[in-house]
Amino acid sequence: MSIIRISPLTIEDIKLLLELRMEVLSNVFEEERKSLSNKQWDEIKKQNEEYYKNHLCNLGHVACAAYVDGKLAGCGGICLYDEMPSPDNISGKCGYLMNIYVRKEFRRKGLARNICHFLIEKGKELGAEKIYLESSVMGVPLYSSIGFEDMHGYMKLA
Repeated sequence: MSIIRISPLTIEDIKLLLELRMEVLSNVFEEERKSLSNKQWDEIKKQNEEYYKNHLCNLGHVACAAYVDGKLAGCGGICLYDEMPSPDNISGKCGYLMNIYVRKEFRRKGLARNICHFLIEKGKELGAEKIYLESSVMGVPLYSSIGFEDMHGYMKLA
């Protein structure tokens, strides 16, 4: 039986955070990465470093790493912010679950579910009443089984 451990990451873990973030982006944006120069890629990394520096210390972002038998296997984060209060979110506190990522050799073992539960719990502890995410097609069954529902009517400016 494998031992799974989910560990929170802090600003002291900035090197690991950036390594994981760039790995996630390389996988999610594989085609787009091919069209970027190394300078552009380095700028994205720099901007992510600034994001972490600005948001980890004030709990605007919670990040975690997942380990299986002591080996780094995945990661995730939740971005916390305020929106205008409404009937479906009276406090206006939101959590955006992001970068739920498991390395290929560790997939299909429940690790992504553990990462999600860890981050959802942290988000709720910090007051988030509304938690949402964007999903790949592959992730929909997992997120649905956790209790996420499709958010109809959302659009993105192209």
